[in-house]
Amino acid sequence: MQAKRLLFGLAAAAAVLAAGGESALAGEPATRNLFEQFVWPGGGVIGILIIVIDVASIALIIEHFMTVRRAVILPVASRERIRKLFDEKQYRQVLDFTATDPSFLSAVVQAALAEASHGYSAMERAMEEATEERTTRLLRKIEVLNIIGNVAPMLGLLGTVLGMILAFNEIVSARGIPSPVQLADSIGIALVTTFWGLIVAVPALAVYSFMRNRIDGLSAETALAAQELIGMVCPQEG
Repeated sequence: MQAKRLLFGLAAAAAVLAAGGESALAGEPATRNLFEQFVWPGGGVIGILIIVIDVASIALIIEHFMTVRRAVILPVASRERIRKLFDEKQYRQVLDFTATDPSFLSAVVQAALAEASHGYSAMERAMEEATEERTTRLLRKIEVLNIIGNVAPMLGLLGTVLGMILAFNEIVSARGIPSPVQLADSIGIALVTTFWGLIVAVPALAVYSFMRNRIDGLSAETALAAQELIGMVCPQEG
């Protein structure tokens, strides 16, 4: 209901702008370029804030696509290296390698080997805990995109409300039909901030959902790979 009222008010202000500005704008060329329309003065301070958030979200998206991938979480080279050391029964070298290798797989294998003296059941529990801890860390890392995707539209709505307030204040101050130029800035704030809020939210939420599914899939695959490697050294009980 509130959104409908805002849209109705925006339409009314636009109608006032059109009705009162036909003669004033006749023969005058448009002076605003794209930068002025969408950046500054564009949506004002709120619009600039949303643009900054947009830049941050783009940087996060690029970073996530670089780090949340198979080559980093479950690298083939690390898997084959651990398998080769196990085949050669070089268990100390396996511990040294997994302690320095930053991959998800090495962290899980390292946790399992640390509990080798307590039997295979303890190693399984250690693998599960390490997998859950690493998965939670990755999910917490991409959670920022979810926050941005939910906050950006709210900031856009805030800018829309501010623009409507300014537009109606111009009407009240003019005691009738105000200057079209005075109304244009306020209506521009109302529209541009909503535009930027959606521009930020849509890709942020889309990438968040995609990355969440990718993390779940790679975590499960890594757990199976680690269990297979540990099974080469310590077969399952029974």
